Formats: sequence, C-alpha cells, structure tokens
Amino acid sequence: MARDRLISGQTNTGDESVDFALRPQSIAEMIGQRAVLEKLEIAMQAARQRREPLEHLLLDGPPGLGKTTLANVIAREMTGKPPRLTSGPSLAKQADLMALLTNLETGDVLFIDEIHRLPTVVEEFLYPAMEDFRVDFTIEGGLSGRVVNFALRQFTLIGATTRAGLLSGALRDRFGHSYHFDFYTPDELTTILRRSAGKLALTARSGALEIIALRSRGTPRVANRLLKRVRDYAQVRADGVLAPDVVRDALDIQQVDELGLDELDRAFLTALIKVYGGGPAGIEALAATMGQERDTLEDMVEPYLLQIGFVIRTRQGRQATRPAYEHLNLPFEGKSQVVAADQGLLF
Repeated sequence: MARDRLISGQTNTGDESVDFALRPQSIAEMIGQRAVLEKLEIAMQAARQRREPLEHLLLDGPPGLGKTTLANVIAREMTGKPPRLTSGPSLAKQADLMALLTNLETGDVLFIDEIHRLPTVVEEFLYPAMEDFRVDFTIEGGLSGRVVNFALRQFTLIGATTRAGLLSGALRDRFGHSYHFDFYTPDELTTILRRSAGKLALTARSGALEIIALRSRGTPRVANRLLKRVRDYAQVRADGVLAPDVVRDALDIQQVDELGLDELDRAFLTALIKVYGGGPAGIEALAATMGQERDTLEDMVEPYLLQIGFVIRTRQGRQATRPAYEHLNLPFEGKSQVVAADQGLLF
C-alpha cells in the first residue's frame, strides 16, 4: 500500500513515461541542489580537460530528489549517451555484474540504484573493478574451476542510495565523489512546477503552483505527481485551468493536507500520540500498531516528519512535538515535552 502513496518519493511505474519527459536533460536545466551541482560541474570540466572518465560518484538522499535524473544528465554530458542502468537487488550474483562490466566502453557510466542492497559477494567483486578496472571471475566450479583475470575499460560508476548508513565503509571509500541531496525549497519546487506545467501545456493562475509546491514535501517527484493529479481534476471538474481554488479542491480529494501529509503520515502521528501518549515509542512498536513494515515508516514517513519538526528521535524512541498535536487538533498535555538534551540523541 505504502509504495503507491501519491506523496511518496518512490518511483511509480505507472507514471514513468511522463516523469521522464518532465526531467531536465542537462546540468543547465536542473533546479536546486546548487552546492552539489557546482562541485560536480568543476569535477566534470576537470575530467574533460584531462580526457579521463569522471571519478566514481555516490549520491545519497531521500527518494524523489533527482539522483537518477542527475546520473542520466552526467552520462549524457560526459559521453553523449544514457548510462547503463541497474539496481542493487537485481545483481544477485557475480555473473550478473560481470555481464554489465564487460560490455562497458571506455568512459561509459554505470548507474546502480539502491546500491546499499548489493549482496556482499557482489559488492566485494566490485572493489577491484572500481579501483583497478579488472575483475577476477571464476569460470565453472568445484575442483575444475579456475579464476580468470579480466581487464575492463575505464568507466564511471554512479551509485545511488536512500540509506547511506547501510553502506559498508569499504564500498563508500572507493567513491571519488560523494554528494548528499537535500529537500527542495518551495520556491525551487514552484520553478520546477512552472517548467513542468509548460511541458504539459497547462495554464496556471497566480498562486496555484505555489499551493502544490507547499504540499510537495520538498520533493520534485511528488510535486510533478501532484501536478498531474490536479491536471486531471481541472480537466474533469473545472475548465482545465489551474486556479488556486481548483488546486485546493483537487488536493483535498487526494487527502493531502496543507503541509503535504497524507493518511499514512497522520496515522503515524495519531498512533504515537493516542496510543503511546506522544512517546517516546520504539519504531517496532509503532509499526506493529499500524500494521506497517518498519522500513516503510523509516524510509517513507519519518524523514519528512523529522524535517518539519513533528517528530524527534530520542534514546527512548520516537516522540511527538507540540506542532504535531496542533496540526491534528489534539490537546497538548505536556506528556511529550521536548527535552533540549534529547534533541541531539538520534539513533
């Protein structure tokens, strides 16, 4: 259920073709993440001047912030063609990775999404490929097996992860560049939405796109997804023009409130406040109470609630803050009074 949330930053396969059309195709078209882009442009220009492939890059941050988009842009600007795409869960054994590596041309970009989910045996197989552009591959098996050393063409590996803490130190150290993606500001999202509306041939009245931006959880993928749902509503129940009142009505139907929270977010806060008295409560207990997976709450619910200050993590567990009570129109009885000393005790 959670993977189909409208305001989830996760990829929705049903929207992929439209999402791709809305993505920027060059560094110049990209909006936001200025600190990352400035450092990256210097690295790319230096690599071009030396006529060398770009060093391996690690991109980390919540889903939907543009890591895959940036990987495509880098590949096109450095090689003139898209990257070879794969993901950690799809590389179950060494042979899966071997087939990709041996087909890379000099300077090609290999993009591995969810790289933190690489099996250990595949991750260790990748080390010499990243460092020395060679691999030792076992042909056949058993007593008759033999190890053959394969030389690879120099390539650039771009790894993307939403959970950088799960990467081993050995893998992280092999990346020459490491960039963290932050959430976008409402102004940046409004600019993205204005460009997307133009590509979708939509007419938006003053203030309409700003409403969508404020409810997009700082995530471009969410902003574009909400824009498409608002477009559908405007086409069916209005005159096709995105006016502020039309946008509000459309998002109310989608149950996305003024801060971008949906049913799952509100259920998390309600359970924390009503069942556990505002906390502290452990994530496993909350997951069991809600009937959700722990990973769903940690990856798709908590990051935004932490960002807007509705939840904090303490040594004892998750704790709701006064603004969370106020947003749900619940009385704040001081049971989850935030202790200043606890605010730095994240786990």
